[in-house]
Amino acid sequence: MTGTPLTLYNSLTRTLEPFAPIDPANVRVYSCGPTVYNYAHIGNLRAYVFTDTLSRVLTWKGYPLTHVINITDVGHLTSDADAGDDKMEAAARARSMSIWDIAAHYTQAFKQNLADLNIREPAHFPLATDHIAEMIAFGEKIAPDHCYQLDSGLYFDVSTVPDYGRLARVSDDEREGRIDPVAGKRHPQDFAIWRTSEPGEKRQMEWDSPWGRGAPGWHLECSVMSRKYLGDGFDIHTGGIDHREIHHPNEIAQNQAFCDCADTGARVWMHNNFLVERAGKMSKSSGDFTTLQTLVDRGFHPLAYRLMCLSAQYRSELEFSWENLAAASTRLKRLVMAVEALRARDDGAVKGDATGYRTRLDEAVSDDLGTPRALPVLDEMLADKKLSPTVRLAALSDFVDVLGLPLLTLARADLRVMPAGVAITPDDIEACLAERKAARVAKDFARSDTLRDQLAAAGVEVMDGDPLGWDWKPAVD
Repeated sequence: MTGTPLTLYNSLTRTLEPFAPIDPANVRVYSCGPTVYNYAHIGNLRAYVFTDTLSRVLTWKGYPLTHVINITDVGHLTSDADAGDDKMEAAARARSMSIWDIAAHYTQAFKQNLADLNIREPAHFPLATDHIAEMIAFGEKIAPDHCYQLDSGLYFDVSTVPDYGRLARVSDDEREGRIDPVAGKRHPQDFAIWRTSEPGEKRQMEWDSPWGRGAPGWHLECSVMSRKYLGDGFDIHTGGIDHREIHHPNEIAQNQAFCDCADTGARVWMHNNFLVERAGKMSKSSGDFTTLQTLVDRGFHPLAYRLMCLSAQYRSELEFSWENLAAASTRLKRLVMAVEALRARDDGAVKGDATGYRTRLDEAVSDDLGTPRALPVLDEMLADKKLSPTVRLAALSDFVDVLGLPLLTLARADLRVMPAGVAITPDDIEACLAERKAARVAKDFARSDTLRDQLAAAGVEVMDGDPLGWDWKPAVD
């Protein structure tokens, strides 16, 4: 283990706590995954940059890790509470597609997003629909003492578990306002364990159960899959801050009912804050939302978004703007250029000691994943001429492991991302640059300036004296 004790903010206690693993030989982490009815927006993806940072810090500090991210392909309604249609069924109807094809397509798209952001794959990527039998068995165990049946399904009675809603810490009125009223519910906060298909209704995804043919409630799947892959009690459960209000309190209630105890299932509950735009929080409800591909289409490398996320503490709101993303992109290019320069000068000589930089990195990320404090340490270390290139590159491997920025393998040319819709090709650009070079040799500076202006109008930045020669200009307006 690295020297600085790890402290993490526990949403359950609202305090920073020293991390004490249940089993130091196997730290177990569960992260709420996406509902695969559409592409993930960049606000969704902030959660996985955070969770990846957590897993990297744990691994770097020497903890063996089992990490689970579930895939929700059934059960999540169009509200986070018991309201509306199943998101998957609604998406399939809207697109006149098989719900299974919808799930497969968006699951693959999500996994590609993770790869593009250099987010490590978890040990397990379980699908909700592969665990229906376990969900029914879970429901059967808790039903006699904790549930009741209505025509619309099996509902959990929140009064049967201790201190329901402790995680959310909101008043009953606030919580009730977010939950859809269902005729016959004993308490407004009660939630569906199993939703029975209405008479005459035919879902694409439905199964027989003791409570009628239908589908599981969204909250049930995480209790079932976390228990299956991580055991009855595990170390850390992560998710977006929106999960803290309804989804995770309901998960905790199910866990308590299953074990017949006050344990919440996880020892530590962690939540990342929202990514916000000036127009409001990220949302898919309008149908017009920003995806990782949107950024790429503007000419930004996905790792610029990762760096932007790392520049803010995960519990703080992070404002997204194209200007902020452009600043992160520029910072990423400077980091890559600094590392390329070190690699070019690396002669194997060992001079200086980078231990202090590793210690400062450890101190930063051990303080509740303080990546904003770690990034300036990286800048300072790369610029420290008292250290030889060999020593700096060796120290850089620790920063790469923790921050997930592959600076040892990333080339500056890799960051040259062609925006969508440009009319000029790289071959055209090279030909234009060759003509411009000839004009400059001939001292025809008017022609040289004209060609430069033509390239600029086409979205190309000419960089005289730079070995790269040119780059695309990302669209920021």
